[in-house]
Amino acid sequence: MENHDKNMPFQMLVLIINPRLAEKATKIFRKSTLPVQYRLNAEGTASSEIMDMLGLGCIDKCILMSAVPRQLGDALLSRLRVELRLGTVDSGIAFTVSLTGLNKLLMRMLVNSDQEGAVHNIRKGGNIMSDTKYALIVAAVNIGFSGDVMDAARAAGASGGTVIHSRWIGNEEVAASWGLSMQEEKEIVLILSEAEKKSEIMGGISEKCGMRSEAKGLVMALPIDAVMGL
Repeated sequence: MENHDKNMPFQMLVLIINPRLAEKATKIFRKSTLPVQYRLNAEGTASSEIMDMLGLGCIDKCILMSAVPRQLGDALLSRLRVELRLGTVDSGIAFTVSLTGLNKLLMRMLVNSDQEGAVHNIRKGGNIMSDTKYALIVAAVNIGFSGDVMDAARAAGASGGTVIHSRWIGNEEVAASWGLSMQEEKEIVLILSEAEKKSEIMGGISEKCGMRSEAKGLVMALPIDAVMGL
């Protein structure tokens, strides 16, 4: 892997959208060359006044997520803003969050890196982004494998997790070019971890439930600034 790839920043792009715009948003995501995209159904909890102020309108929501290189994330945000008229009443909001880790097959998909090991800690400015005490590990696997994810995570020191049901909406041609057969229905496992345990937990999940297993899992991590209740 070349040095500039090691230092390339990545983000999780999140779009929270009115369901009536979900199909249009899904088409925009699919037109990108990224093989990893997920769609979830959700429900808003804000008061009507706040939702109106944010331009979110109804309480039912659709969430679309994708891991992207930063330069593509900025371009995709701009496209979503223009084509979905984000910020207007009854539309939605989009944002990006920095990623601090990826399993290397996902890294390979995004930047054509040269190996498929367990975990790649993302570097920024030459230093691993480890200035936060906690990390949110996100593991997306085929339906029925969330228990295997948690078994691997607990063996590596995790205390628990949360499972969200979703479906994959990635580009099938791009996925096929990597030799991947992607089941549409997915389970996303969210695990809050101490930062020093992050790589070990991600490595355990990737080893047991990675893309070469029946689980077809992809693993990434996001920084957590503050947490209550641990």
